Amino acid sequence: MHYSDDMGNDFAANWTTQLRKGLLELCVLSILRDRRLYGYDIVKTLSALEGLVISEGTVYPLLNRLKRESFVSTTIEESPDGPARKYYELTPPGREQLDWMTATWEHLVAAIRSLQKGATS
Repeated sequence: MHYSDDMGNDFAANWTTQLRKGLLELCVLSILRDRRLYGYDIVKTLSALEGLVISEGTVYPLLNRLKRESFVSTTIEESPDGPARKYYELTPPGREQLDWMTATWEHLVAAIRSLQKGATS
């Protein structure tokens, strides 16, 4: 039987939500790998990823937590288009965390694929 959160299955919807939440930190740190970004640009980038389904109310608290953990730093710059903007960028510890999370994710994906191949053969 095939389950998807499109089918209204509570288990599938909850599992998908938990998976997305667990990957959000990796996604945010990855977005900041090579550039510093204004908070709203981070939200827009994440929103464009198919299947991620996030909101500003999820991203900004996460950015604050990443700042408290010293994984990102912030600078505030005046904007000619309105109020000052807060920009986020990776710190050296944030880069180390991203490298660790990426390696852990890749290892986990490989392990799951190995299980799936064994289960189907």
